[in-house]
Amino acid sequence: MTNNIVAKIWSFCDTLRDDGVSYGDYLEQITYLLFLKMADENLQAKQKIDYNIPKGCDWKTLLKTDVSQVINTYSNNLKKLAEAGGMLSKIFNGAQNKIHDQHKLRKLIELINEENWISESVDVKGEIYESLLQKNAESSGAGQYFTPRPVIQAMVECIQPQPTQTIADPSCGTGGFFLGALNYIRQNNKKLTAVQEKALKFKTFHGWEIVPSTARLCLMNLFLHGIGDLKTTPDIEDKDSLKESLKQKVDIVLANPPFGKTSSDVVTNDAKKAKLAGYHYRSDIWITTSNKQLAFLQHIVSMLMPENGKAAVVLPDNVLFEGGAGETIRKKLLEETDLHTILRLPTGIFYAQGVKANVLFFETKKKTKSPSTKEIWFYDYRTNIHHTPKKNPLKFESLIDFVTCYNPANRKKRKETWSEKNPEGRWRKYSYDDIVARDKANMDIFWLRDDNLIDLDNLPDADDLINDIIENMESALQNFKTIKDAIN
Repeated sequence: MTNNIVAKIWSFCDTLRDDGVSYGDYLEQITYLLFLKMADENLQAKQKIDYNIPKGCDWKTLLKTDVSQVINTYSNNLKKLAEAGGMLSKIFNGAQNKIHDQHKLRKLIELINEENWISESVDVKGEIYESLLQKNAESSGAGQYFTPRPVIQAMVECIQPQPTQTIADPSCGTGGFFLGALNYIRQNNKKLTAVQEKALKFKTFHGWEIVPSTARLCLMNLFLHGIGDLKTTPDIEDKDSLKESLKQKVDIVLANPPFGKTSSDVVTNDAKKAKLAGYHYRSDIWITTSNKQLAFLQHIVSMLMPENGKAAVVLPDNVLFEGGAGETIRKKLLEETDLHTILRLPTGIFYAQGVKANVLFFETKKKTKSPSTKEIWFYDYRTNIHHTPKKNPLKFESLIDFVTCYNPANRKKRKETWSEKNPEGRWRKYSYDDIVARDKANMDIFWLRDDNLIDLDNLPDADDLINDIIENMESALQNFKTIKDAIN
C-alpha cells in the first residue's frame, strides 16, 4: 500500500514540472496539504484532536472551494496558518503556494483526499513521508543532505542509543539520523516506561537546520513518526548551529555536516580576530577555520557531554589529510577524545557525484595527561567496492560485516581480519603512535590492493573505468576548492 500511495502522489510531480515546480517545491506543498488533511481527519475521529486550524483555513473549506478561487484561497490560508502559533507556525512559517495552475492544484488536493491518513499506523504514515523524501533526494539536488539510510542504520547499530539519552544533529536535514535512532530505540525496547516514552517524544531529539524549508520537512517527518504533539513541537531550530555554543550538552551526536564554505560559517577562538573580521567567536573550539567540515567537527566535540558522550559523523576525505587547521584538529581530536573507529565509505552511494566520505566514531573521556585515543580501527569498505544510487544501491546487508567487526557490545574484544597471512582483510588497527608518526597525522590510510590499478590483464568494463575516473576527478576538484577556501 505504501508504495502505491507514494507512486501515485509522486508521479503527479512530472505534470507540474512543466510549470516550473521543482521537486522540493512539490514536496513542500504535499507537506502543507497533508498536514491539513490529517487535522481534518483527527477532528472527525472518535478521539477528537483539535489542531486549532483558523476558521476558513481548514481542509473542508479548501476542498469545497471552486476551482476558479482555489489558488487565492490556498495562498491566503498559508499566510494565516503561519501566524497561528505553535505547531502551525512551525510547519507553515514562510509557506508560499508554488502551484499556479488552478486545475493542477485541485488535482493534487483530490489525490491527497483519496486516502484516510490517520487510519494508518505511525509507522506507515512515517514510511510514506520518508519514501517521498527519498524520491525527492533521488530526483533533485536535495541529495546533498540526504544520507543513505543503510549508512545511518549502521551508524546507529554501532552507537546503540538508549531511552532517555539525548540525541543531537547540528545539520539535521530532513531528520534521517533521528528516525534511525528512533527506530533502534523502539525495536530494542518493546515496553518503554511512561517516563521513557515521554522523554522520547519530547526531550530526546535536538536538531538545527540552516535551510527553513528543509527544517520544515524535518519537523513534519518527526511529527508523522510520533515525535512531539500539537502543543510541544520537536526541538528543531532553523538556524546555523555553528554560530553559538550549545549550553545543554548531549549524550549522542549523529551527523553528516554539509560540504563547502561560506563566509558566515567562519568560527574562531580568537576574540580579537572575531571582532576585526566579523567571525563568530567560540571559546570552546580549538582553531580558526573556514572549512565547514572542520568547523562542524570541532562544534560536535563541544556539543558532547564531557564524559561518555558518543559521536558518529560522516566526513569527507580531506578531513583526514588536510594540513594547517586540519592537522591541528586531528591531533586535538586524538588527544581529547577516543577516536576509536573509522569506516571508509565507497564512492557512488551519495546522490552528489564524486563524494568520498568516511564515518568517524569517537567518545569523550575524562581528561588525563595521556592522549584519550589509544588505537584507531579502520574498516575499508571502499577499495574494490562499487555502488550506484540506482543500479547497485548500497544496502544495510553490505555493512553488517562492519557492524560485526565494530562489536558494539564489547569494543575491547575486537579482532583484526587483516594480517600478513590475510592481506585482503578489511578490518585493521593502528596505534596512536602509528598515526601521529605519519606526515601531518594523516589518517587517509589504505592497505588493500586496488584491482583496477594493478590487474592490467583483467580490466573492468569501460563504463566502470570511466565512472571511476569521473568520481576521482570530481573528488579532486572538491578538495582543490577546499584548499583554495582555506588559503583565502
